[in-house]
Amino acid sequence: MRARVPPALGRVRSALLGGRPRLRGRASARPDRLLGLLGLLGPGLIAANAGNDAGGIATYSQVGARYGYGLLWMMVVITVSLAVVQSMAARMGAVTGKGLAELIRENYGIRWSAFATAAVLVANLGICVSDFVGVGAALDLAGIPAQLTVPVAAAGIWLIIVRGSYRAAERIFIWLTIPFFAYPVAAILARPSWGDVGHAVVAPHLQMSSGYLLLFVATAGTTITPYMQLYLQSATAERGVRAEDLKKETREAVSGAVFADLVAGFIIIATGATLFTHGIHGVDSASQAAKALAPFAGRYAEALFGVGLLGASLLAAAILPIATSYVVSEALGFEKGLGRRPREAPVFVGVITAMIAVATIVAVVPGIPVIALLIGVQVVNGVLLPINLFFIWRLARSTRLMGEHRNRGVVDLITAATVLFTGSLSIVLVAVTVLGL
Repeated sequence: MRARVPPALGRVRSALLGGRPRLRGRASARPDRLLGLLGLLGPGLIAANAGNDAGGIATYSQVGARYGYGLLWMMVVITVSLAVVQSMAARMGAVTGKGLAELIRENYGIRWSAFATAAVLVANLGICVSDFVGVGAALDLAGIPAQLTVPVAAAGIWLIIVRGSYRAAERIFIWLTIPFFAYPVAAILARPSWGDVGHAVVAPHLQMSSGYLLLFVATAGTTITPYMQLYLQSATAERGVRAEDLKKETREAVSGAVFADLVAGFIIIATGATLFTHGIHGVDSASQAAKALAPFAGRYAEALFGVGLLGASLLAAAILPIATSYVVSEALGFEKGLGRRPREAPVFVGVITAMIAVATIVAVVPGIPVIALLIGVQVVNGVLLPINLFFIWRLARSTRLMGEHRNRGVVDLITAATVLFTGSLSIVLVAVTVLGL
């Protein structure tokens, strides 16, 4: 007598054997298709969008408010560099199965590893604080105080990272990228002149004022952020991606970079079409930019800006402690991994817990200087970025380490140009702001 197979098991067996499971109507088909799509996404999309955090949104809002569409052309250049760097980090993670800090320690010694780690840690805690500030600011738009929302968000993030599995955490992070779609809608509601937008994209316009250069470096620093590459490479390695999967991982990393920078461009367009056009050239935070949009683009634009800020802040507030903990654990040779319990990876879990706790405490302090924190940290990122990019470039072009997957040709030239470009920006920033040139 033939045993009866339960319906759920039958669908799984059918899928494994290549057949299509029978679904109960359209309502069941749509969630399954959506879950299938989410399965194709991963660290590349998460890492790139984590860069559009509260500080990034504040920076892009400043760019649009002060210079209109004048810096949109730079987003095109940065997108090419970001796509190359993201795909390179994913490739190293897949080929070597190791994170960047671990590779630096093994190939250049503990001193260089400590130096590179210190360069990341200088900025990461400040960015983490700014993202929890962003969570509070986003919900404050709805009248909910930060002293209530920030601790709740911090507890939820800690539980997802420490008590959940890697797959569950990654799926939640992917869902947190959905609010970014609010920014293109907000830009459309702002009714920009799309002809002017197109002209600004293809016609570079440079200024030599200190304010312009400051935002120039801040924009580069918040778009190609060191912790993005650190998280992406370590997460790719932990995900168990193999060298034969490189084409799919590369496509995912590049598409994530393009999507993230399109979102950044729409933020600039929205604020440029409203705030810059009406003479409001300064905003202190992303939440203030949201409030300022309302008189010119309507309450829906303010709400959409707030939704995007909340999703962006939650995503980055989760990724930053993970990226920092990866770096510390890899640099010192400790056990690491999402979903590891404190007894299994005490240093990894301890760094995550400490960063979330400190960021939460600082974020709920009344009167925190938001603009100095958000924009200042992004400038620090712009200065420190060449350090990490230099190590990524050197390691990715190593024949011994990467074999046939090493950097070469056009990709190697673009990476070298990115390192040189960001290094030059850092020198110019120091000359303008410190030496007064």
